[in-house]
Amino acid sequence: MNSRSSQSAFKSQNKTDVKHFKPFISVCFIIFTLFTLVFLKMEERRMSYAVLKLTREFKTVTEIKKQKEIQLAKLSRPQFVEHIAKGKLTLKRATDKQIIHLNPVATVSTIK
Repeated sequence: MNSRSSQSAFKSQNKTDVKHFKPFISVCFIIFTLFTLVFLKMEERRMSYAVLKLTREFKTVTEIKKQKEIQLAKLSRPQFVEHIAKGKLTLKRATDKQIIHLNPVATVSTIK
């Protein structure tokens, strides 16, 4: 019976040890949960700043793109191209005598 009494004493001491650790485990769990919440809030804030920065950069890039499209439209106008050709390149408008009209050549598939 001595072994049974020692086993029951060991079990009762185990239960009291676990009872002593329960508050410590609970406090550790609460602290861990609070640190996790703080970390998640910091990550949320960091991500929102990153999104804000990217949004500003996107607006800047789209504005530059619009300006470049407008500049391209201005530079590719026929009047502007003609002005540059006459002014800087000293080209002249082609006369009717200088234009060569080519007739399409009949191919084997078009001949019946």
